[in-house]
Amino acid sequence: MDLFTGSGSLSFEALSRGAKQVISFEKDYNTYQNLQKNKALLKTNKINIFNQDALNFLSHKSTQTFDFIFLDPPFNKNYLPKTLKALIDGNYITLNTKIYIESEFKISESIVTKWLSTNIQINKQKHTGKVHYCLITFL
Repeated sequence: MDLFTGSGSLSFEALSRGAKQVISFEKDYNTYQNLQKNKALLKTNKINIFNQDALNFLSHKSTQTFDFIFLDPPFNKNYLPKTLKALIDGNYITLNTKIYIESEFKISESIVTKWLSTNIQINKQKHTGKVHYCLITFL
């Protein structure tokens, strides 16, 4: 699941690496239209793209958990803690769900524990310029 899809690079890369199914959310209509064009060019039915706000979608309980979630929310808007909490509250994740995060600050286990009162493991973490990215697993 790709919650803040943007250009779609994470979603389409997941497909190219063998993802069975990708669900993507992009609230900007023009960007959504471009994503639909790229989907058509690839002639794939393995990606479902929704023109919807990610946090609105997450406000509903899920009947399905996800193995892998891409989380690259707009920076400096405090979306990251809200989105992680919504993923837990809505039953979108399970033990061993992996979440790839891009943010404007370094993610630490203590920060996430403070936000969510749950334990995570940081599998990888790096930064390039002003972007920090990491891969976490819920324990």
